[in-house]
Formats: sequence, C-alpha cells, structure tokens
Amino acid sequence: MSTGELKIEDLRAGIPGREILQGLSLTVRSGEVHAVMGPNGSGKSTLAHVLMGRPGYEILGGKVTLDGIDLFCANAGIARAGGADATEPDWDASWQVNVMAHVRAARLLTGPWLEQGQGHLICTVSAAGLLTMLGSAPYSVTKHAALAFAEWMSVTYAHRGITVQALCPQGVRTPLYESSGPIGHALMDASAITPDAAADAVIEGIADGRFLILPHPEVAGMYGRRATDPDRWLNGMNRLQQQVENLPDQ
Repeated sequence: MSTGELKIEDLRAGIPGREILQGLSLTVRSGEVHAVMGPNGSGKSTLAHVLMGRPGYEILGGKVTLDGIDLFCANAGIARAGGADATEPDWDASWQVNVMAHVRAARLLTGPWLEQGQGHLICTVSAAGLLTMLGSAPYSVTKHAALAFAEWMSVTYAHRGITVQALCPQGVRTPLYESSGPIGHALMDASAITPDAAADAVIEGIADGRFLILPHPEVAGMYGRRATDPDRWLNGMNRLQQQVENLPDQ
C-alpha cells in the first residue's frame, strides 16, 4: 500500500564545482508540513531547486523517492514560436518543460510504483506530438520527444504493472491556446474544445485503457495517413503552411 511520503536519503547536490547539500536525509509523510530553516548558503534553495529539477543543479549522490501517488498527470507545456531561428533559451525552456518534466516525474514515481506493483502515468503530449505544429519547431520537436518517452515507459514497464497513456488533443481553450496567435487560431478555432471536454476524454481514456487518448477522434485518421503515406501528408501540410503564410498580421 502507498504510504504517501517524500523520502530524501543521503542527498548530495549542488552547482557545478560546488557541493552544497552534503548528505541530507528527510522524510515527509502525508499530511505533514516541514519548515526547512538555516543560514544563507546552507542549501534551502538548493533543495527546492533539485526537487523541482531546475537546470544547473546536479545530484551528486543519494536518492529521492515519492510515494503515495497512484495516478500522475504530466500536464505542463509551453509553446515558443519559430524554427531553427528560435533562441537557445526558447529551445531549452521547451525541452525542460515539455519533456524533462515528464522524465523527472517518472524518475520519482517509477521506483515506488514498481514496489507496489502498479502505477499510472498520463503524459499530455498534444496532437503536435503525433503530427506537427506549424509555426513552432520547439513545440513540435519536444512534443514528439514527450510521445517517444511515454512510448518507452509503456514498452519498458507495462508487464510490471505501470500503465502509461499519452493525451494528444488538438486545440483546448486554455491560456496556452489563447496565446497561440493568428496561426494557431486559424488552424484550431473550428475544432477547439473546452477543458471540461478534454477532462471527459481523459476519464473515458482511463477506462478504455488505450495508449493514445484522443479528445479529437479525427487525429487518429491524420496520424494514420502520416504513417502510411508520409510524402502525401508532408505535401498537404506544406500547402497548409503556404495558406497560413498569407494570413494577415504575419
């Protein structure tokens, strides 16, 4: 049975060239609140950064495990515009949020799930992970990577009780969608759904058990055409790209 605890064992961590946490051990059980106190430089912020997976901080030894979570939805996502010309910070942020957030969650959860013989990970991938997203190479590339990680997790752990599913909607009327600009709205306005509709699809998908959760069923057909006739699919997407290039305010 899950005990509902965060366990830190002999954690050593810091920044390149400097070890700040030197063998920290701490257990936080379900319902507990812990205040971490100490002088400046003692590692309070470092601990928080390490647990959140902030870039630039290294784990040098020890381990962190998180128990008590039977179902985890890795839902964070950002979309940065541009192609190869997108800035290094935009590419890095897209990788950290759209891919590494899933990896870090799995890193904490896989051990306890294997011990209890069950667990459930839902990765919000977006239809862009199955297809592409015009106008945003960082989003398209990292969403493909998120799908690949979800596939790897399923292949590796399905027989050991861990269920992995990939949620792949098109437009969902969230702040991310509203900020997608003229291209995003031109492509998705007609089919965009509400967050409640997306949540209903997730509930149905959990009951159904299939790897791909598709709130927009038409995405299955698009994905199939991409796989069976990639040249035709690419030509069709290029024609769509030409259309959006002629939209006003581009």
